[in-house]
Amino acid sequence: MNATQIIDLKLSQSKFRARFQLDATDHAYINQVKMEKIISHAKDFIRLRIAPSNPKNDGKQTPFKGHPVFKAQHATATCCRSCIQKWYGFPKNVDLREKQCQYLVNRIIRWIESH
Repeated sequence: MNATQIIDLKLSQSKFRARFQLDATDHAYINQVKMEKIISHAKDFIRLRIAPSNPKNDGKQTPFKGHPVFKAQHATATCCRSCIQKWYGFPKNVDLREKQCQYLVNRIIRWIESH
């Protein structure tokens, strides 16, 4: 089992993380705007709200609802720098590198596609 599979297993066993699901409104929105736009939103949210070393309102910058990417961020523990450090080992107080941002976006999109 690789590191990503281990994280997936642990996330699925977290009562908090497992409670996030996409609803009919989320699926309708995804179908309306298409995955290309959802991917663009995920990249923007990560780049603007998560990647900086000290993001504004860290720990509170990702709403729990309102966009499928927000739900996916909570489900995948990509919602704030504390969760990212805990689950993925990316240190706080250091700007995320492009490769790290892409990894987080990929996790978000994979979760959305599987839900």
